[in-house]
Amino acid sequence: MAFLRTLTCNYVYGFLSIAFSNVFAYGQPTTTSEYELKAVFIFNFTQFVEWPAASFATDQAPFVIGIFGDDPFDSYLNDVISGEKVNGHPLVIEHYANAGDIKNCHVLFVSRNVIGQLAQIAPTLKKQNVLIVSDASTFLMQGGMIKLVTKNNKIQLQINLESVKETNLMISSKLLRLADIYTPEQK
Repeated sequence: MAFLRTLTCNYVYGFLSIAFSNVFAYGQPTTTSEYELKAVFIFNFTQFVEWPAASFATDQAPFVIGIFGDDPFDSYLNDVISGEKVNGHPLVIEHYANAGDIKNCHVLFVSRNVIGQLAQIAPTLKKQNVLIVSDASTFLMQGGMIKLVTKNNKIQLQINLESVKETNLMISSKLLRLADIYTPEQK
């Protein structure tokens, strides 16, 4: 995992080009698991999305990656963010069992077991400038923003720009170029 974190920190754009262009398959002989790679993707989102300064109570406030529902990452996400910062904000992970517990979160991964609750909570999260990420099949139709799609042993991205526009988040054009843009007409 240290290799992935070093790769992420030193060669973020190069890694994104490889990973997001669907060349990097998790089925390679490196035995990297699907959620190990998805953890790296989530960390990279913190590097290619801008949050308004008002998203942080203080200059030292942590940058929170939340997991709503079951945690499919084991320790991978912790390993990836260990010792990392986003614009001077230390990265921390919080786990939420209930939607009402989600507060001061910047990136929220919504697990498949709670995806049915997303439509009710997405409007509130968007007002709080939370980047909402998942790998659930109906995620984008319910107001999600970035979907991690596993297809043919590769991780691909789909971005719902309409949902992102409801926030004050700015997604880098580098990230947008590497993703499929979802439009609500698609099913």
